Amino acid sequence: MSRTTDTSAAGSPSDPAAAEERLWSVDEHLDDILKRIRPLEPIELQLLDAQGCVLVEDVTVPAALPPFDNSSMDGYAVRTADVEGASAEFPAVLTVIGDVAAGSGEPPAVGPGEAARIMTGAPLPPGAEAVVPVEWTDGGTGGGPATTMAAHSAAPDGATGEVRVHRPVAARAHVRARGSDVAAGSLALRAGTVLGPPQIGLLAAIGRATVRVRPRPRVVVMSTGSELVQPGTELTPGRIHDSNSFVLTACARDAGAIAYRVGAVDDDAQTLRSTLEDQLIRADMVVTSGGVSVGAYDVVKETLSELAGDEGSVSFRKLAMQPGKPQGFGRIGPDRVPLLALPGNPVSSYVSFELFARPAVRALMGLDPFDRTTVRAVCADTVASSPKGRRQFLRGRHEDGTVKVVGGAGSHLVKALADANALIVVPEETTSVEAGTELDVILLD
Repeated sequence: MSRTTDTSAAGSPSDPAAAEERLWSVDEHLDDILKRIRPLEPIELQLLDAQGCVLVEDVTVPAALPPFDNSSMDGYAVRTADVEGASAEFPAVLTVIGDVAAGSGEPPAVGPGEAARIMTGAPLPPGAEAVVPVEWTDGGTGGGPATTMAAHSAAPDGATGEVRVHRPVAARAHVRARGSDVAAGSLALRAGTVLGPPQIGLLAAIGRATVRVRPRPRVVVMSTGSELVQPGTELTPGRIHDSNSFVLTACARDAGAIAYRVGAVDDDAQTLRSTLEDQLIRADMVVTSGGVSVGAYDVVKETLSELAGDEGSVSFRKLAMQPGKPQGFGRIGPDRVPLLALPGNPVSSYVSFELFARPAVRALMGLDPFDRTTVRAVCADTVASSPKGRRQFLRGRHEDGTVKVVGGAGSHLVKALADANALIVVPEETTSVEAGTELDVILLD
């Protein structure tokens, strides 16, 4: 069963045919998508399964971290008065009463003139006030200063004897205080936090085995077109390699989703329908590319309209943008899974994902849909022609407040897309741009 929870028809166009006739703005299309998507229901997950998910609860610290005073060095736990004034010429000679290893239960108490050999992470013994690093001692060998751990570890466990300390030490030196990381009852992580490796580590450190999160959306990606073949396959006349399903799957992963690449599906209504029906069981969102423009082979429109059924709707629209004028959006199947039908040209498909599908993925996660940064930058190039009434998105290379156009406006220029790190936004009513003009730039990295 899909994990989406929206079952209302709010915001659904009453007449999909009418939606195809008028020209939608970029903002109208995005608003319609976002108002019909609800965040996924929270679930309890094991820590490693929760990586990349969004926390839905504040997590407090049940006990101080670290839970006890412990040593940050291998060395000797001492009383500061016993090593006051110690030097290489006149070392403080202390009696070693035993060892304190990491994981020790009840360490021996350190009295006047005594020291306990201690390992990193071991609890500070009663009576000790500081830790002298082993490098400041003779390592208990009776010779000069110890310079290696081998000398420090030479004596058998539990050995007693003497150690010569060649430097004084201040109180609490080389001691990690109880609660110095986080105190008991303090806030560890806020609801809304995306759980990365450091956050997973913190949860484990405070003893949490599971956590309540919104799961990462499962996004099924497929491209359509009988001309498409799998990369690694020899091209025959009229065929091209399928790149869209790869780039869109990578986009979905980059947005935070668990992405399933289905690959290319032929322009056959029955094949597309059966493929979609098979995939809906594991989808929180479906992204297709191709088959949404006006043409002889409109199997995508036909199939998606059938799958929408009585309870859903899929609208195919013309947007006032370049590239990416033809777009489709709706919900299909019994669970009304959101579906975004993107155009088939590679650049159009990528730009459409960035503008519409990426915000939808983040909305499913319960995050702010808009995570891409938009800045103002000086365009270094002249844009001779931009279509009036359409918002144009040019590929660009942004650096230090300046952006250069990469590759021109063609929606097939994949190499230019790979060289770009930004989208240059030319407003709807701007038909040309002089070099030196300041424009909005959407940063992609």
